[in-house]
Amino acid sequence: MPPFSILDLSHVPQGGTPADALRNSLDLARAAERIGYNRVWYAEHHNMMGIASAATSVVIGHVAAGTKTIRVGAGGIMLPNHSPLVIAEQFGTLETLFPGRIDLGLGRAPGTDGRTLQALRRDVHASDTFPQDVLELQALLGPLQEGQKVRAVPGYGTNIPLWILGSSLYGAQLAAVLGLPYAFASHFAPDALMQALAVYRERFQPSAQLAAPHAMVGVNVVAADTDAEARRLFTSIQQTFTNMVRGTRNLLPPPIDDIETYWMPHEKAHASSMLACSFVGSRETLRRSLGDFLDRTGASELMVASAIFDPAARIRSYEILADVHADLSAQPAFA
Repeated sequence: MPPFSILDLSHVPQGGTPADALRNSLDLARAAERIGYNRVWYAEHHNMMGIASAATSVVIGHVAAGTKTIRVGAGGIMLPNHSPLVIAEQFGTLETLFPGRIDLGLGRAPGTDGRTLQALRRDVHASDTFPQDVLELQALLGPLQEGQKVRAVPGYGTNIPLWILGSSLYGAQLAAVLGLPYAFASHFAPDALMQALAVYRERFQPSAQLAAPHAMVGVNVVAADTDAEARRLFTSIQQTFTNMVRGTRNLLPPPIDDIETYWMPHEKAHASSMLACSFVGSRETLRRSLGDFLDRTGASELMVASAIFDPAARIRSYEILADVHADLSAQPAFA
């Protein structure tokens, strides 16, 4: 059974503040460590009122300092927004402070809108050099070479595990060529999932970091003691994706009793398509649906996002999901 991990977007809830979101993130990471999740990741987003993880390396340091064993990382850093040297120094510092616990997932998208990209003072064409920037970053985190003039201090020699993130065939091809683990963002862009996994596995070339393909698949999971309660909690995510269709990004809304009163038919179709890789229900319901999904994808690891409004309900959801993982792990291979 593949390990389960957590993608925490540090959602700011309606009526709350970024400080609340970051406290909730630390509480969740501590619970995840206690329950037995493999890793917890944070993502770089800018100019989004509902997400508090813009300074991703700072959030990672905050969470790593408040936990002891769980891996903590970026899912991901949007590399076109930064120079590879700065990221090597930031994550080299994290790895120096928390050895053996830091992951660095890399994305090619800016993670924001065009005007904010200009405010970041980055070239709008920076994504064109993404493969070269990944290689430069990898070299800066690797051993010093004879005659090397530019060094990441801390950073060199840390060999922090790099991941390629993506929602299209581009990332799958790059991860395969570089021999790096690949994480597919099917929790919001599921359309190319199966094709991307096939391309990644077929074209994978072993590297010093990774001998065989490792494909992580992103999903949304909302678990509760009953299917009805899980469906109600899920309406926070459905409202959020409906707002994205409308071109607005607000704070995480509380759940509502009837989502059909919130969205129009075309909004429902669009949001539901984006949320196709979502699993909602009780322990028994999730055991069946997630088991089928894992069989279909052959995922090496599952990265779970759960944008649940109430922090206690979110932790409870991950507790139930951990029970589901135990159930699936104990299930005979022929079942």
